[in-house]
Amino acid sequence: MTDETPASIDWSGVIPALTTPLRDDDTVDIAAAVDHAQWMIAQGCRGVVIGGSLGEGQSLTAEEKCELWKATSAALRGRAPVIAAIGAMGTREACALARRAAACGCSGLMILPPYAHSGDAREAIAHIDAVARETMLPAMVYNNPNAYRADLSAAEIAGLAANNPAIQAVKDSTGDASRLALLAKLIREGKAPPRLALFVGLDDVVLEGVAAGAHGWIAGLANALPAESVALFEGALAARGNPSRQVIELNRAFMPLLKMDTVGDFVQRIKLVQAVVGRGSEQVRPPRLPLAPADRVACLSIIHDSLAALGRIHTISSTTL
Repeated sequence: MTDETPASIDWSGVIPALTTPLRDDDTVDIAAAVDHAQWMIAQGCRGVVIGGSLGEGQSLTAEEKCELWKATSAALRGRAPVIAAIGAMGTREACALARRAAACGCSGLMILPPYAHSGDAREAIAHIDAVARETMLPAMVYNNPNAYRADLSAAEIAGLAANNPAIQAVKDSTGDASRLALLAKLIREGKAPPRLALFVGLDDVVLEGVAAGAHGWIAGLANALPAESVALFEGALAARGNPSRQVIELNRAFMPLLKMDTVGDFVQRIKLVQAVVGRGSEQVRPPRLPLAPADRVACLSIIHDSLAALGRIHTISSTTL
């Protein structure tokens, strides 16, 4: 554990939670992962999260995560932050993983509650606080009660950030933009530190999240459509709560794809979108399995219809599977 003053990074804009490219033999394709991260930044994203839920982090070994963090950090050094998703069964393991992320050159951490123990908010706060203090890298709290049960209130997150200078951002995946609005209110009232950056955590509430005060978006569909994701977020940010007609139309066309980030098989669906647009493969790691044939056909229909609608607003290249 360190007592040093934490650095700061630019917690803003579209920061995709990257998928993890896998070969047919189930090994991680590090070169493809680095190329993908570089493409995200070239398309206007502000940074990348590696090893999160969308990255199949629960199925990656610590060594695989370290390889991804080290290679991507080396490739993006000086251009964009690499944020390591820290998820583990216990606090000791998570602290060790945080130390390894720092040693691999990561710029920041996104800290998840413990994977298996469905504790209460008090336990989740203690876990996140301990992990954040382990390296004092700039850290983001990941609040996702649907996945991890522990639900941190706006006041609890504000208190956590006020007491730990490493906590600089929060990703809210409740799907309820009022959570972000409450946090924004606490910041205005001086009850949460002004450094606390607010991030939308689910793809289908971007406009609502920005209107509530979000500074950024931890995005899923950006893996396949980064330019459209950046255009949507920046368009919403340009006029908080009063988006232009073009932004509303872009959001409407994008929405069937954005909804894919909110369902149980979101990894398979987002990877399928990537495959359709020629930016990845459908390969997932067990226990995940490919989409069932009927689900895949239905998903492909949604993808092609949505890409056609998006194509009327933004030109994108795609291939047909």
